[in-house]
Amino acid sequence: MEYQLINNEEAKQYEFHVDGAIAKIEYIRAKDKIYLTHTEIPIGLEGKGIGTALVKKTLDDIREKDLTLIPLCPFVALFIKRNPAYKELVLKGINIA
Repeated sequence: MEYQLINNEEAKQYEFHVDGAIAKIEYIRAKDKIYLTHTEIPIGLEGKGIGTALVKKTLDDIREKDLTLIPLCPFVALFIKRNPAYKELVLKGINIA
């Protein structure tokens, strides 16, 4: 299924609105850097690939905006580890093992 990524700048989070619920990645933006701090998928939406799709679309948006990523959220870091093409977005010196 295709979900529309919403950058809710007021709430400082990327969102998918799915079946009346909100899946989100919270962030802190500082000039040309973005810190992804927390991913939250509502219980009823877990296990459906929504979190993975949300991370992918968020990282694609970060790439498009030419931001430098600091992935503080373990779920985002794991996604990048499994999808090394996104490592180029990560601030130099941060190791994603």
